[in-house]
Amino acid sequence: MQVQNDAQPYDTINITPMLDLAYVLLVIFILMTTAGVQGLTMNLPKPSNKPSTEKHDVKIVQVQQGGGVLINGVGVSLSELETQLNAARSKDPEFSVMIRGDANAPYAGVISVIDLVTRMEITNVGLVTGKIGT
Repeated sequence: MQVQNDAQPYDTINITPMLDLAYVLLVIFILMTTAGVQGLTMNLPKPSNKPSTEKHDVKIVQVQQGGGVLINGVGVSLSELETQLNAARSKDPEFSVMIRGDANAPYAGVISVIDLVTRMEITNVGLVTGKIGT
């Protein structure tokens, strides 16, 4: 009868305890992250059924494919654009500017219009975009 020698090293490593520990840590992580997510309580204003009585002027600035600038459909230079926006602000300080860039317009042209509006400290500014797929 042969006796097995216990001094020989194992051929494989038993990773079951390590996997058990990993699963326990994963479950704890999942429970802690979902328990920690809480909503932010906010008091949102209620919508009004009344139509808005304030009518402010809206200037639409378009940047064309070639880099030209239009304001309400009329071609202008950047200096003329600044003059017209100053005139509009003197009439109505709360007027809005909508910037619309052509899909093939140079990016620098749109940025120069945005820089001009920012430098003039006009706060009601929007970028006009199209729907996806149109």
